[in-house]
Amino acid sequence: MQGRRVTVFGGTGFVGRYIVKRLAAEGARVRVAARTIESAKFLKPAGAVGQIAPVRVSLSHPETIAAAVDGADAVINAIGILTESSRNSFRRAHVDGPGAIAAAAAEHGAAAFVHISAIGADAASESAYARSKAMGEAAVAEAFPAATILRPSVIFGPEDDFFNRFAAMARIAPALPLIDGGATKFQPVYVGDVAAAALAALDQATAAGKTFELGGPDVMSFRDVLEYVMAETGRKRPLLPAPSCALRPLAALIELLPAPMLTRDQLLLLKQDNIVAEGADSLADLGVRATAIDAIAPTYLQRYRDGGQFARQSAN
Repeated sequence: MQGRRVTVFGGTGFVGRYIVKRLAAEGARVRVAARTIESAKFLKPAGAVGQIAPVRVSLSHPETIAAAVDGADAVINAIGILTESSRNSFRRAHVDGPGAIAAAAAEHGAAAFVHISAIGADAASESAYARSKAMGEAAVAEAFPAATILRPSVIFGPEDDFFNRFAAMARIAPALPLIDGGATKFQPVYVGDVAAAALAALDQATAAGKTFELGGPDVMSFRDVLEYVMAETGRKRPLLPAPSCALRPLAALIELLPAPMLTRDQLLLLKQDNIVAEGADSLADLGVRATAIDAIAPTYLQRYRDGGQFARQSAN
């Protein structure tokens, strides 16, 4: 990576910031495309003076996308949202934006393009999120045929919206919902491993044009996830069976909140397992060794214990 010029879209987000920091650590010159310069300034200390340069980009203004990729050796797109809002739709974030970025990267001569998608991307899915992810992959592949597509399972790490979400719920709720029996399977992947995979994809010519599914070494059911969170936070909450169909009216109300913890679309996603498909190219094929949940998650779930990280883990 030494001296390579890489533009990262979504570099201020959960995954993007890890990619930016890893690129800087390996000597790349990083341009962080963000809505505002101010929002990306917190990343600058991760590199040497001038190594990380925030640039203002609006997906609604193609000229700003073009300016961000001009002169780049490689481009990484890590833009993604979990819920829609009046300001940002799945179509804009997952389809139109990535397609425009990939087209600009191709036009300006970038040698490599990495696109972060998601396991479960499916044009025929009931879920709008999953459909938009599939459409985004197609838009990227059409504009930049040699693009590498990374499909992570649910991503965990200190800033995640997975273990943290359930830990926050367990702190205030008298019970936790065991949606559809809790049988849905996940293969959580560490955010640092996703970042390592993105850099490996830039380094390996054989990764061009391929799709990789990224999962960690642990496969957990939804029930396992809830029980794990309670064990690590020292809490004991009953798990109440909750059919997803019965939760839809409640989810519709929750969607009215500024940062909804549950949406109707997410209930649809919970109907499908979120694990690496048998025979799929994976982290191992990119030379990345998957990090176990126990090596990372306990370090940030401790803050949800009564009394903080040094409190005893007795359940309450």
